[in-house]
Amino acid sequence: MTWVVLTALFLAPSALPASWQYYIYSPASVGLWMLAMLCGPVIAVFLKWNWIRHG
Repeated sequence: MTWVVLTALFLAPSALPASWQYYIYSPASVGLWMLAMLCGPVIAVFLKWNWIRHG
């Protein structure tokens, strides 16, 4: 579910005017998005580990 939300947030600005898309899809924001895609699920599992273990 974390990846679905991050992907939706990444694709949402595509509806904006083309002049704004450069700022939304800048190399820094894409790098932060990729970092979130790698670290987000790990952080979510770490925070919910007790719930995952005990159901």
